[in-house]
Amino acid sequence: MPEFAIIFAGFAVGLIVGLTGVGGGSLMTPILIFFFGIKPYLAVGTDLLFAAVTKAGGTLSLAKQRLVPWRVVGQLCAGSIPAALITLAVLHRVGPANPQVQSVMTHTLGIALLLTAAAMLYKAARGKQLPRTLPEGQLQDATRARHWSLPVLFGAVIGTLVTLTSVGAGAIGVSVLLILFPLLPLPRIVAADIAYAVPLTLVAGLGHASLGSVDWPLLAQLLAGSLPGIWLGTRLMRHTPERLVRSVLSLLLAYAGTKLIAF
Repeated sequence: MPEFAIIFAGFAVGLIVGLTGVGGGSLMTPILIFFFGIKPYLAVGTDLLFAAVTKAGGTLSLAKQRLVPWRVVGQLCAGSIPAALITLAVLHRVGPANPQVQSVMTHTLGIALLLTAAAMLYKAARGKQLPRTLPEGQLQDATRARHWSLPVLFGAVIGTLVTLTSVGAGAIGVSVLLILFPLLPLPRIVAADIAYAVPLTLVAGLGHASLGSVDWPLLAQLLAGSLPGIWLGTRLMRHTPERLVRSVLSLLLAYAGTKLIAF
């Protein structure tokens, strides 16, 4: 496969992530499977480490701005990391290259993409404007869920989904956070989603690497494109009609999800 095409794909995904905040897994995994003919298990494993590296840079920047609600991140990780380890143990037992496992991956990926597309479309069409700042002293209340088990439970569901498909920590994760923490301002919601995805995708990605499910040269080429793409996307973000971009993107994800289910 041409090296420039892979770098360009990484750049395009990085640009879209910077413009919309949508997780790269929703876009990169279908691209690797359909356009480059990568086996589903290799596409998932490679994309997980791709997401871990790109989102780590974002987390560092957000942490410097003191926007990351670490309490929320900890609650989500308490559910997602054990779920990822259990899912990896199952994959290790049955083998990621097993045809039945790959079938489960592609169908689960298709469903995850449809859910992501629905969440994005709803947010673009009906999403309400969240506050951008939080009054002093209210962070404690804003980061307290209705019950402590809810973030852990949803974290476990997303952890399983991300480990199987590399999709779920983006639009689905933001939608879950909006439900669980309605008082939290949008910048902190986004910061929490990016920050908790880093350890999750790193653990899941390294687990896939131990199974031989990561294409390291492919990963390097994707990152060579994605890092400048993210840099450019974050600078163009204010000048882009977010609702239009998210609407078009949700339709593309719905198409990819439908195609994967029929794959």
